[in-house]
Amino acid sequence: MRSYLDFEKPVGELEQKVEELRAMQASGDVSVADEIARLEAKAAQTLAELYENLSPWQKTQVARWPTRPHCLDYIAQLLTDFTPFSGDRKFGDDEAVVGGFGRFQGESICVIGQEKGSSTESRLKHNFGMARPEGYRKAVRLMEMADRFNIPVLALVDTAGAYPGIVSEERGQAEAIARSTEACLTLGVPNVAVILGEGGSGGAIALATANRVLMLQHAIYSVISPEGAASILWHDTTKAQEAATNMKITADDLLRFGVIDEIVPEPVGGAHRDPAAAIAATGAAISNAFMELAGLDREAVRKQRRQKFLNIGRSL
Repeated sequence: MRSYLDFEKPVGELEQKVEELRAMQASGDVSVADEIARLEAKAAQTLAELYENLSPWQKTQVARWPTRPHCLDYIAQLLTDFTPFSGDRKFGDDEAVVGGFGRFQGESICVIGQEKGSSTESRLKHNFGMARPEGYRKAVRLMEMADRFNIPVLALVDTAGAYPGIVSEERGQAEAIARSTEACLTLGVPNVAVILGEGGSGGAIALATANRVLMLQHAIYSVISPEGAASILWHDTTKAQEAATNMKITADDLLRFGVIDEIVPEPVGGAHRDPAAAIAATGAAISNAFMELAGLDREAVRKQRRQKFLNIGRSL
């Protein structure tokens, strides 16, 4: 049974009525085809109208929705011959970060992404996509290997932030994030990052410092969560909605600021309504982004990436 976000309740009520009418029709007691068609059209129209005017807080809810497609879903649909790598060769493996090598449209590619998990068991296994230091050190290991063999890098970003626990601090979380960001900047091969859902703080930028940064239409990307900002600024987490609006965390705002390069459209109702279509659209955008970078030599790739980040905010 489909679940709904709070603001989707009008759609949920209409779709529930449709299901009830379908059950009546299946029993053969009454013909309600016309009424079903009318309600389906009304539900579709209501959904489209809702998603045309989402507030930043509503987009935050969509970006966090548990049935939204995650990193492993994108890898399964877009890549062939994917071979995952484990471990950072320093401490251990962190399953919040998934990485390895495969083929994208027939060409070799290195993929590094944050996986939130799609069930209780997998969410615990992947620590809800919140990486510890060994996750970022695994990312550095993969980027260095890709650079050595001249293989482009794709980052799939979806995290509320790096794991803030004591064990992370003990193992050098800040240093690991900084090293991963540095590895992104020094790559001599093109790298493309996609913000799939949440792009939270340094946990996201550690993978998203790329030649091209793409962002799904209803994703968010920010230095801190709205709840965290509200707690710091007003000592009141109930003001998260106000914080989300003021922080400019949506794709439209970030494109205007030059923080991202392109918005990937989502199906009406969000990526969770039609994951296959959302992933296909993302794959096409990734392909175009790499094509734009084709032909650049190693120094030109580094220069373009460096200049991109130096230019952020300069035209405002």
